[in-house]
Amino acid sequence: MKKQRFPLTILILLVTLTLANAQKSKDGWENLFNGKDLTGWKQLNGKAKYEVKDGAIVGTSVTDTPNSFLTTEKDYGDFIFECDVKVDNKLNSGIQIRSLSTPEYQNGRVHGYQVEIDPSDRAYSAGLYDEARRGWLYPLDLNPEAKKAFKKDAWNKYRIEAIGSSIRTFLNGVPVAHVIDDMTPSGFICLQVHAIGSKDLEGTQVSWKNVRIKTTDLKPSPAANIRIVNLIPNSLNDAEKAQGYALLYDGKTADQWRSYGGTDFPSKRWNYADGTITISKSDGSETGNDIVTKKLYGPAFEFEFDFKLTEGANSGVKYFVDQKFNSGGKSGIGCEYQVLDDEKHPDAKLGKNGNRTIASFYDVIPADRPKNAVKKIGEWNQGRIVVQKDGTVQHFLNGYKVVEYVRGSQQFKDFVAESKFKGFEGFGLSQQGNLLLQDHGDNVSFRSLKVKEIK
Repeated sequence: MKKQRFPLTILILLVTLTLANAQKSKDGWENLFNGKDLTGWKQLNGKAKYEVKDGAIVGTSVTDTPNSFLTTEKDYGDFIFECDVKVDNKLNSGIQIRSLSTPEYQNGRVHGYQVEIDPSDRAYSAGLYDEARRGWLYPLDLNPEAKKAFKKDAWNKYRIEAIGSSIRTFLNGVPVAHVIDDMTPSGFICLQVHAIGSKDLEGTQVSWKNVRIKTTDLKPSPAANIRIVNLIPNSLNDAEKAQGYALLYDGKTADQWRSYGGTDFPSKRWNYADGTITISKSDGSETGNDIVTKKLYGPAFEFEFDFKLTEGANSGVKYFVDQKFNSGGKSGIGCEYQVLDDEKHPDAKLGKNGNRTIASFYDVIPADRPKNAVKKIGEWNQGRIVVQKDGTVQHFLNGYKVVEYVRGSQQFKDFVAESKFKGFEGFGLSQQGNLLLQDHGDNVSFRSLKVKEIK
């Protein structure tokens, strides 16, 4: 029997393919796009045009259609994903991860985590958005330095690490966002072409290439010193602990809090059951029953807190509460992050230039926030107060920076001089003070209270 002989060129090709497959198996990466066609992908929702050109997936916008999604046919849980992206400067886009489409949710609308592609001057690229669900989870107000990472009119390298409840994004090697969340542990990946609002944007394009994923032997990138948004109530993950955060409420005990002017937690109207610290509505016979931290904080720190309002409710979170201003009353005096139902409580229309609205420095500096920054009544909002070593103070609401001032500056003194605190000499200038949750007679809940002392 005559042996079959293979030409040398075929043998070399077989060896090359074998080595390539071995390398793929060794490093664990899988190509999600073969560079030739859209095998393994399907389109959902909108009617934007997806095609393959010059080894890239090209999405082209069309008018009169909703957001379009080119979606993997397979779901992914834990993974590291990479791709290169180039986008028209006038077009918004994104990369969906752990996303879903079910008939019972808005008739099949794609929803889930989206890593932003944003060439606009807002520069939120690689920030994390929750498509058709909760909105922005990590706007780049939380990491303004990362706004510089995106390159217009060029290919940009995206890296997404979704491991357990941790989601991290990187753009051209720069750490951008870090969110801790467990709402959706797995789902498909998709490439978005955003709906356009005008005819002159028709034909704008976004392109992807080198699309690959790794699902085994996942090793996260080294820790980065950027802000972490933790959406799991009353918890700290290892990255937060490494940055120096500590819980002021673990969802079970309130032993780090006491009544203002007392030594113990209040016995009336405050409770700390079911993962929240809650003040119940007063019948009018008792208000001003504030609670404060047993420890003093300052001169530099960060304080994070979630709060949930009931309709028409009023409360506040105070910092640098100074006992020297205690004139025997039940309410502490300090700088206040306003917690308020702006629509139903009359205090929102008092003061000056809106300086009594939600997240404002109460009666001193109004919050400057986008319209969608506030959650609906009954939903949780995330607040953050940052006091830096140089005296700069910032208020954040759901990731948006809404207030900034410098303690002791002339501008600060001018604002205070026109406020209800003008008679308190040295107001807001203490080196240390208590953190305070205010009883204003209304039903308000707090959770995920955590603090970081800046040394």
